[in-house]
Amino acid sequence: MQRRFTLKALTAAVAVASLSAIPAFAADTIKIGVLHSLSGTMAISETSLKDTVLMAVDDINSKGGVLGKQLEPVVVDPASNWPLFAEKTKQLLGQDKVAVIFGCWTSVSRKSVLPVLEEMNGLLFYPVQYEGEELSKNVFYTGAAPNQQAIPAVDYLMSKEGGGAKRWVLLGTDYVYPRTTNKILRAYLKTKGVKDADIDEKYTPFGHSDYQTIVADIKKFSEGGKTAVVSTINGDSNVPFYKELGNAGLKAKDVPVVAFSVGEEELRGVDTKPLVGNLAAWNYFMSLKNPTNAAFIKQWSEYAKAHKIPLQMDKPLTNDPMEATWIGVHMWKQAVEKAGSTDTDKVIAAMAGQTFNAPSGIVSKMDETNHHLHKSVFIGEIRADGQFNVVWKTPGPVRAKPWSPYIEGNDKKPDHPAGKSAT
Repeated sequence: MQRRFTLKALTAAVAVASLSAIPAFAADTIKIGVLHSLSGTMAISETSLKDTVLMAVDDINSKGGVLGKQLEPVVVDPASNWPLFAEKTKQLLGQDKVAVIFGCWTSVSRKSVLPVLEEMNGLLFYPVQYEGEELSKNVFYTGAAPNQQAIPAVDYLMSKEGGGAKRWVLLGTDYVYPRTTNKILRAYLKTKGVKDADIDEKYTPFGHSDYQTIVADIKKFSEGGKTAVVSTINGDSNVPFYKELGNAGLKAKDVPVVAFSVGEEELRGVDTKPLVGNLAAWNYFMSLKNPTNAAFIKQWSEYAKAHKIPLQMDKPLTNDPMEATWIGVHMWKQAVEKAGSTDTDKVIAAMAGQTFNAPSGIVSKMDETNHHLHKSVFIGEIRADGQFNVVWKTPGPVRAKPWSPYIEGNDKKPDHPAGKSAT
């Protein structure tokens, strides 16, 4: 983008024998921020989201841009450093003057940028499943709330077709998303008659790599009855965890693991043969068969090859947060065009009810009031090739519940962001 900017500016300057065309061109673009970790423990998951935003920008620019202007992405690397997310957000909004930010993966990074967004009235599109318990005027949540992922996954594992689990290991990385999700799941399991003694909750730090003791503990716990593991491990720790499951011979038919943060990309570095039959719950899988997904995969494959993206150019993979990113960028474009402006408040108003043909095979809709997408839920089994076979799905899109009904007091909370009246 910078190279194109320079070439175009210089051409214009030569044509009119003046350098005044350079700032004129700069003013004629709409800057958008890309806030994803390109280094550190979360780079394994977030790098492809940065590239998805850039692919969406190319797609939109090739079709005339937005409001007759080209999009200019400003990419920063917060480096899996949560306070740095806030600093980079200040830079993007204050110095770079971006109209919108697409970014964050972990909830701790999102919580870090939230006060900055609200203070500077910026706009974030957040593309990853999360724990809920939040609703901000300045954020659109294009990933799943717990009732669009975690609760259906547990229901499936409790069902006869899912194996009839009676005991539960809640295993996660030690930060807000796993702890809050597990608080919700623990409360939900109690409504289903599961006792505290049948729930084992464990946490490991970011970047943890030694899962030998934990997997041995899971094996021992499972001797007390039919056990399932709910994994909210995030980032590159998934690789050693799954390798240890394989080493320990813990097979899905004995103790199934359902993951909420493991998709096609995280399985790239793992021998998946010992993991066949373990599960992931998402709102999209690459293996879904429909024309929109086929076109999405083809476009990503061509983009990855053309831009020589490491790993992706040889083996292109799509996943759920990439789909949520793709939807978010295009819905923002539609809202800007409806509003006739990139003004934050006007775009927020125009986002209500926006729809987009999603690669998951549905027409995805942004809820009219609660800033969350309506999403179908899929549960997939890991295949030997690192893809997923869908074994269960909802009949249609599910409306998000940002405030879990299993947390006391949530029934009093409004289904729209504070300071924004319901429509």
